[in-house]
Amino acid sequence: MNSVLFVCLGNICRSPLAEGIAKKVADDRGIDVVIDSAGTGDWHIGEPPCAHSIKVAQLHGVDISQLRARKVTTEDFEQFDLIVGLDESNIKNLKKMGARNVAKLGDFGYNGEDVPDPYFFNNFDGFESIYYMIESCIYELFDLKFKGSVDENSK
Repeated sequence: MNSVLFVCLGNICRSPLAEGIAKKVADDRGIDVVIDSAGTGDWHIGEPPCAHSIKVAQLHGVDISQLRARKVTTEDFEQFDLIVGLDESNIKNLKKMGARNVAKLGDFGYNGEDVPDPYFFNNFDGFESIYYMIESCIYELFDLKFKGSVDENSK
């Protein structure tokens, strides 16, 4: 696998976190892989990740402040080896658009659970919770998809 695209609804909270965490894991493990993120909706195009996502990422040594939201395109389905949706709604929308190489992030170590939208939580705690869920799933994804590249000390 050479490329992964993480997809949520607006590309301002969950998928940029997944992109940033995955890039850090890939860098820590010396894995050469193209990693990006996008949203199924178009209302945040060009915007940076939300302030809480930037903050929770920074608290964990991940900088996502330079990322900008974009909408997923059908060209992405040809360019990326794996398209990872963060919840079932994203998966359904991606399949409707014609994506075939789709997986749900929660399938990697979270029994298929959706990564919940942090805006449904009352405060910053939701962002902290989803950060840990995304991070755990990304470690599992990398363990499964990049066998032989795993350094157990990097966990």
